[in-house]
Amino acid sequence: MDATAVRPAAVAGMFYPADPAALRAQLDALLSVAGASADKAPKLLVVPHAGYVYSGPIAARAYATLAPWREQITRVVMLGPAHRVPVASLAAPAAGAFETPLGRVEIDAQALQKVADLRQVVRDDRPHAFEHSLEVQLPFLQVTLAHFTLAPLVVGAAHADAVAQVLERLWGGDETLIVISSDLSHYLAHAQAQARDRRTIARMVAFDAALEPDDACGAHAINGALVAARRHGLAPRVLDVRNSGDTAGDRRGVVGYAAVAFS
Repeated sequence: MDATAVRPAAVAGMFYPADPAALRAQLDALLSVAGASADKAPKLLVVPHAGYVYSGPIAARAYATLAPWREQITRVVMLGPAHRVPVASLAAPAAGAFETPLGRVEIDAQALQKVADLRQVVRDDRPHAFEHSLEVQLPFLQVTLAHFTLAPLVVGAAHADAVAQVLERLWGGDETLIVISSDLSHYLAHAQAQARDRRTIARMVAFDAALEPDDACGAHAINGALVAARRHGLAPRVLDVRNSGDTAGDRRGVVGYAAVAFS
């Protein structure tokens, strides 16, 4: 690991504003409207990763639940799908920090060292370099948490048990939040997407760890998270389910989004 290397923001100005003031203003607006509350601190969140104009309102519903625990949560374990570079299983970065317009987030080297000996985990900056599924979550975390380190993993076609094994090593205590980045159905008509996504969410809250990429692009990460969540006795709470046709897109071909908290 190169502690001095920084992975720069790759999708600022495309998926979210590149100007720090504009970005913070958009996040503040999204979170103020979200108004989500929680009696218990979420241990695991499933959140979407499209451009903020499309999925930001749904993601905000998940991140707004963190407000009471902004000082308590100091480490975020984040898993998202590989969109640009093929990954055999899971890839951790070699870089020492990720950067957004709001500043740098330190990579938790000690956390990643805990999974360094697992065969399914490789160190490779290439899948992270242009991957948006993890990057778009960081500004939300930067404004909702006081300070945190990051253990990011890009997930390829990994078996649920392999992902769950990684999460078990990184589970931690109340200081650790797990974020699974995933959209749901892709490019169905609005009504078809609603029906498909309802079925996917029903399976998710039933801890059905056999989702396919057609159900959710982050299916492999979700499946592993569901195995670990059930093992730890977490309870799911569906915060929001919508699609791009409900927020800012054409209803003839939409992408589905959900915010789900497991406490």
